Amino acid sequence: MLSIFVCEDNEVQRNEITNYIKNYIDMQDYDCKFELASESPNDILDFLQNHTKTNGMYFLDVELNAEINGIVLGAEIRKYDPNAKIVFITTHAELTYLTFLYKVEAMDYIPKDNRINLQRKITECIDVAIDRHINSVMPNDDVLIVKSGNTDVKLEISKLQFIESSPIPHKLIAHLDNRIVEYYGKIKDLEANSECLYRCHQSYVVNVKNIEKIDTKKRKVIMVDGEICFVSVRYLKGLVAKFSEIKTRIKLQ
Repeated sequence: MLSIFVCEDNEVQRNEITNYIKNYIDMQDYDCKFELASESPNDILDFLQNHTKTNGMYFLDVELNAEINGIVLGAEIRKYDPNAKIVFITTHAELTYLTFLYKVEAMDYIPKDNRINLQRKITECIDVAIDRHINSVMPNDDVLIVKSGNTDVKLEISKLQFIESSPIPHKLIAHLDNRIVEYYGKIKDLEANSECLYRCHQSYVVNVKNIEKIDTKKRKVIMVDGEICFVSVRYLKGLVAKFSEIKTRIKLQ
């Protein structure tokens, strides 16, 4: 999921930019979340320090009336979020050369003086950022790209707990560590996507790496986030063996 941030010291402009973004991502039903809007660069950096592995898009004013400007903020953001999509919204186009000095690699520079153009450019940047987020896969990343409604959603397998069949025919429910995603698919096709996915029941595929405990008597699987899925007699022995194998491998790494 792509997280979106705004840092703008002018309250009226901050609210305007925020509304443009929220309205657009709601209308498009994108797989993203509006995370934070603030006048303070420190609020953005505090969030990133406390939320590792953030995949973010950042709309930053250049002049922030703070200890650091938006360009320095962009450079600091890169330390926590190397793949950050950074957009500068500014009345100071002459300062854009500083982005090269600080090696920020900005996605775009949007002037504030034209309100209609501002809204259009913001939505265009969101479209591009979503497309890059969906299609970018880091080395050693395991991901599932699924269709939820009209939107492509990238599910990081490392954050996946388990997937279960939905009561709705041909639909699956993916349980991640911080959300649930429903999409159309087939349980029987899931194991081919990663060695850590294991079919443990007619209606469940579990991420073995995220298992906390297997209760063999009650045939229940307790995940690291506390959620529970079920294992059938048919798959129990194989699941226990797979769990032991992966845990041993992790310890040796």
